[in-house]
Amino acid sequence: MNILGLSCYYHDSAAALLSDGRLVAAAQEERFSRIKNDEGFPRRAISFCLSRAGIEAADLDCVVFYEKPLVKFERILTSSLATFPMSRKSFTEAMVNWFDQKLWIKSHIQRELGIDPGRIMFVDHHVAHAASALFSSPFHDEDTALLTIDGVGEWTTTASGVGRNSRAADCGSWIRLDREHRFPHSIGLLYSAFTAFLGFQVNEGEYKVMGMAPYGEPRFRDLILDRIVRIHRDGSFTLDMDYFEYHRSAGRSFSHRLVDLLGEPRRPEAPFITVMTDPGTASPSDPAVKSSQHYADVAASIQKVTEELILGLAGKLREDTGARTLCMAGGVALNSVANGIVQREAGFDEVFIQPAAGDAGGSLGAALYATHVGLEVPRAPRLSKRDTQHGSYLGPAYTSDQDRAYLDRHQLPYTHVADPASRIAMAEVHDCFT
Repeated sequence: MNILGLSCYYHDSAAALLSDGRLVAAAQEERFSRIKNDEGFPRRAISFCLSRAGIEAADLDCVVFYEKPLVKFERILTSSLATFPMSRKSFTEAMVNWFDQKLWIKSHIQRELGIDPGRIMFVDHHVAHAASALFSSPFHDEDTALLTIDGVGEWTTTASGVGRNSRAADCGSWIRLDREHRFPHSIGLLYSAFTAFLGFQVNEGEYKVMGMAPYGEPRFRDLILDRIVRIHRDGSFTLDMDYFEYHRSAGRSFSHRLVDLLGEPRRPEAPFITVMTDPGTASPSDPAVKSSQHYADVAASIQKVTEELILGLAGKLREDTGARTLCMAGGVALNSVANGIVQREAGFDEVFIQPAAGDAGGSLGAALYATHVGLEVPRAPRLSKRDTQHGSYLGPAYTSDQDRAYLDRHQLPYTHVADPASRIAMAEVHDCFT
């Protein structure tokens, strides 16, 4: 049985293929189109997956999309009406996109692949995230806690519950997400708003905020928790939406109130120079250094708040479920610093985080959910006790001969190293004496 999972039309479009319960191939469209975070229909990624499996589109038993478009459309309509007339411009742009493309995803899939519409399925966005982690994890035949955190799917921004990744036919595999936060209250969109404030691209530069944070001190942490974010005793949270624009604007994440609170946003082209990044040369009295330090402190503060939010959710999940293990996915689960804190402090014995935790991994989750829950296909044999995903190198690979041919064809200069290990060793020796 061949199941193809798809994610597209938002960012990081991708395809993943399972054959008889085994993950055969998975790849992002950007790897082929060379368009960063490509959101278009992943026809090249699909072609690669089919080629890797040695099948054609006609051999697909099912194609699964990673969210439910009509539910998402309902959220956009409802949110736009609730914030009208401030949402007028974003509403117009959204309607153009939806009526041009996003409402007709089933037709697009049918047209691109030429398959019967009865073979096309849709899975809830956060269920796809949960499935991508649970069914790739080494946790079998026991109840496992599930936590998914991102910007927003249809309505959900975080979800938690329990899943069973079973090898036994009489027990089956299942996912139950019974607690959620709904748009516009979102950890992912909170972090993205600060990403934009710090001069980085939303849905791309969040890792830069995490990288900037160690150069600062979280001196705005209390201010953020007092004014912007409220964490409740049960681990849940709410945002003061007066500080944000993302719920009513397509182009702006934060409002003037955040500027009033933290100062002017950082210019994307501004240099980042602190005493820690340039020891011995950067002067604390230099205006550029002072400015950079301010933004580093903002980054450290939102990182600290995010860690507390995630730890609160995970700790409550451990308390409620009593589960020994935890699986995490969703774009916010790519925050490796927060993940380390969860692993050390949330009370779980083991934590598994889907390597492709973001939307690209939603294609894998959609295929896994349809395979093991929807169609009850048994799990394929594992390569090892730990490796149930069959590795993470699931996209195209290139040989040295292919690399050389490409460089020669484009007349690009290069040096061929017959023994890379010796070259690396020599470089390390050289560094010791320079």
